[in-house]
Formats: sequence, C-alpha cells, structure tokens
Amino acid sequence: MEVYLDNSATTKVFPEVAELVTKIMCEDYGNPSSLHMKGVQAELHLRHAKEIFARILKVDEKELFFTSGGTESDNMALMGCALANYRRGKHLITTRIEHPAVLNTMKQLESVGYRVTYLPVDPYGRISLEDLQHALTPETILVSIMHTNNEIGSLQPIEEAGALIKRINPQTLFHVDAVQAFGKAKIHPRRMGIDMLSASGHKIHGPKGVGLLYIGDKVKINPIIHGGGQQMNLRSGTDNVPGVAGFARAAELLYGHYEEDMNKLYRHKRYFMEGVRGLDGVKINGLLPEGPDGQGTAPHIVSVSVNGVRSEVLLHALEEDGIYVSAGSACAARKPQPSVTLKALGVDRAALESTIRFSFSVYTTTEELDYTLRAMYDKIPILRKYTRRG
Repeated sequence: MEVYLDNSATTKVFPEVAELVTKIMCEDYGNPSSLHMKGVQAELHLRHAKEIFARILKVDEKELFFTSGGTESDNMALMGCALANYRRGKHLITTRIEHPAVLNTMKQLESVGYRVTYLPVDPYGRISLEDLQHALTPETILVSIMHTNNEIGSLQPIEEAGALIKRINPQTLFHVDAVQAFGKAKIHPRRMGIDMLSASGHKIHGPKGVGLLYIGDKVKINPIIHGGGQQMNLRSGTDNVPGVAGFARAAELLYGHYEEDMNKLYRHKRYFMEGVRGLDGVKINGLLPEGPDGQGTAPHIVSVSVNGVRSEVLLHALEEDGIYVSAGSACAARKPQPSVTLKALGVDRAALESTIRFSFSVYTTTEELDYTLRAMYDKIPILRKYTRRG
C-alpha cells in the first residue's frame, strides 16, 4: 500500500488539471503575446484563469499577477514594495515562523539597510495583536504575516491584523503568504485589509512552477524581473499558459465543493490525532487549549513529536512501508537544521530532532490513516529500543 501524507510539500495533480494542461501544451500552445489566432487562443486561457481567481478572491482581474510559484510571489511582494516605498520609511514587520521565502528575503533587505521586526509567537504558533501594535511605527512600510503555518498548521488572526494595521497607519502595506491556506480557507483580501496575497499551484493539486500574487490597485510596487513588459510591466517573461490554466482549474475544483472537502479534512485530522494520542511519549504540536480536536488550526496538518526517535529515522522507517511524510518544511528538508517554527514555539532540543509532519489532502482515506497508525504502533517501540542501545 502507498500512502502519501506530505501534501503540504506538494500534491497530486487532479486528472482534470492534467488533461487541460496537456491540451494547452499540445494544441493551444501559442504565445499569448502573439497577434495571430494561436496567440489569441492562449490569451483566452489566461483571461479565463483570471476570471476564476477574481471570483474566488472577490477582487478585480487587473489585480492578479502570475508568477513561477509562492517563493517568487513572496519575493515580488516584499522586494517590490520595499524598493517602491523606501522614501516613506525602511521599517518592515514579519513573524519568526514565516516560510524561508519571506524570512530570507527579509534578511536580504536587512543587508541593504532596511530594519525588520520579527514578531514572536505563543506556544501555539500565534502572534499577539498587541505585539503587532507596539511594533508599528510611522516608518513601517510593510507587514508580512503568513495565514497558515506550513509546519504546525497554526492560523494567524489575519483579518484582525489587517484592521489594526489600517487603523494605525493606512499607508502601511499588508502582505499575506497564503500558500498553505489557499484552497483550504476562504480569503477575501479587500474585506480582510490585505494589500498583497501569495498563492501556489502545486499546493492545491495544480501544476508546479506557477503561482499567484494579488496586488491591490492602490499598492505602489516595483518589478523585480525586467524584460518584455508582460503583465502590466510588473512581471516580465512569457506567460506560463498551461500552468496558469491548470492552477485556475484546480482552484475552481477545490472551491466548487469547499465545505464538503473541509469537513472531510477535519474529520481525518481528528481521527488521526485520536490514534496518535494512544502512543506513549508522543506530543501533537500547535493545538489550541480551547481546540484539542484541531479547531482553530489548519485542517490538513498534524505535527507530531515522538520522544526517543529521531525524525529522519522514523521518516525512513515509515517509508519502508510505503508511507511518505515530512521531517519539516520540504523547502529546507535536504538541509538538516532545527525548525525555526518549533524553536519559536519554545520546543526543547529533543523534540526539535524528533518531529514529523503529516499533511492530508482530499485524496486521503481513513484506510490510509489506519495503515499509518498501525505502522507507527509497530515501529516506534522498536526504534526506541534501538536508539537506547545505540
């Protein structure tokens, strides 16, 4: 049996998406910048994709820009706004548990003279609005806060943060990394005070190599890629028509039966956590005191620390049974290092080295979860004995 529980890293493409992408690559393969019929056909796919995303996010089509993925979207938002607004100030705010696409971009901006405040989080991975309020200054030009943490599934108070930022300084821009949230949460940037929002195709059963950046029409931003002037001169480069169309189709499918899918994911999360709690020396990270069944956290992520068993050892032991999980963020998984998120939560070193992330999708079944739990019950006691002898 093969069980894929690493859906926060990437997802299986929907068959309808693969079919559409193949059709465009083989039939409607024109360059959308071309004036002939092949170009017009390609352009129609881009327009249709924008219509879908605009409807889901409740924004204007002209506010949507396509990128190569979540990392580029984050870079475009942060670098582009920092460059365009530096005369107003050079202070930026983010959190300590952001994705490397944000944290490393912030470090780059610090190296060229910007000042960055990194907000702490509580033991459940949430920022304090009071800390955010104290951090805001007249010099603050941008705040970037992720919607859903990719390692433990904590959710930030995005709408409240947006209202707070706009009340204190309406000119301060608010960027939200929604790469783990899009497709699993209803996000309406205008209503939530969000000026820019990043999303990625391969996290929602779409193709790899395509992302989205919503940029509100009043946002002042500079391009970070220069070339032929595509996408209103903000993101040059030949449009990835198959990727964009596939991404839009995946979003349309997910949001088409959103309630059903979210209920299913939360049921799976509760079921799996119930099984995990029967193991000795195991802790589930990021659960709220008022929501031990997973309420108030992402529906698809369960972070588990297994006392006495190193993450990579358990990962490969499960892999032997065809179960695929993650030892942390896949974006840095081949560079073994302590989790920034877990360190920010105050997790001790032993737990830092023994944490596994399970992440579900609409394809996940109860049978797969049962199979995984049986493997954990069989393997963890044996691995602990082996570790003690070593």
